[in-house]
Amino acid sequence: MAKLKFGGVEENVVTREEFPLSKAQEVLSDEVVAIIGYGVQGPGQALNQRDNGINVIIGQRKNSKSWDKAVADGFVPGKTLFEIEEALEKGTIICYLLSDAAQIQLWPTVKNYLTPGKALYFSHGFGITYRDQSGIVPPADVDVFLVAPKGSGTSLRRMFLQGRGLNSSYAIYQDATGRAFERVVALGIAIGSGYLFETDFKKEVYSDLTGERGTLMGAIQGIFAAQFEVLRSKGHSPSEAFNETVEELTQSLMPLVAENGMDWMYANCSTTAQRGALDWWKRFRDATAPLFNELYDSVAAGKEAALSIESNSKTDYREKLEEELKELRESELWQAGKTVRSLRPENQKQVSATKTVTKEAEVLN
Repeated sequence: MAKLKFGGVEENVVTREEFPLSKAQEVLSDEVVAIIGYGVQGPGQALNQRDNGINVIIGQRKNSKSWDKAVADGFVPGKTLFEIEEALEKGTIICYLLSDAAQIQLWPTVKNYLTPGKALYFSHGFGITYRDQSGIVPPADVDVFLVAPKGSGTSLRRMFLQGRGLNSSYAIYQDATGRAFERVVALGIAIGSGYLFETDFKKEVYSDLTGERGTLMGAIQGIFAAQFEVLRSKGHSPSEAFNETVEELTQSLMPLVAENGMDWMYANCSTTAQRGALDWWKRFRDATAPLFNELYDSVAAGKEAALSIESNSKTDYREKLEEELKELRESELWQAGKTVRSLRPENQKQVSATKTVTKEAEVLN
């Protein structure tokens, strides 16, 4: 484990250089990694581990879309794909990757299979941190830890196939075997992490819930909507408003920030843009800081967890979710986005190719 400084603060970090894949394969050589849940994180983590030579099996209900997806991804019923209870019995490391609400529902079953020496793996600190609400209390004789990729399972898989890695945090809640550290780091490397930084379950879930509701999803959509609506109200076209609000940010500027940092991006923009950004960023920070403090306090108090559990456990959750997503999808902002995306050169080539194939088919017929 290396100690690296981030902004003057020293942190524990594990890199792929000091803990290579070969070492991860050795640590996990006698393990059976059972992925329970094949939804958001499950496919990416399972496929990356399989491709990295780890003995991975899937636990999923038969006759479900996720079961069919696992089959399509090459997992074989009776060999590497099983009903949940059978996978729980076979697994020595249980990767509990169901949604938070589903984890609560299935927990009475899962805990029956947590025999001494096994490991319980999470990619989110929710169930353990809010155990007074979730009821998830592991037995004392199993390892409990997490690896939390800082992105979706889709991104984890996509970056893996590109030869890149998605950074992840790791945390150990319970070390019953004395091997929790090497097990969790080996899994972090095996799923395709870029590097692993140390945290704990509470900090992981507090930062994660704040981030999702904040700059990662909630705040960014709110800022997009506010600027787009102001531009539209001032007479700008939907195309112009969308390009200046979303397209330029996501397609041009954010890649530069990802590569070199915000200061580099500022330095390589026009002097007018530089001046405006430097004059206004602190005003936006000061305007939103009280809201972020309110958000963090709500997360820490367990209010956000309670709201999530209550909402996600309702039988009509999917129907209500679709209504809310439909509102976003059909808003002028994202209808404009759909049109703008279709006009990107790479998508135009696809459209042209499709038209050519169609014309050839018409000729052949």
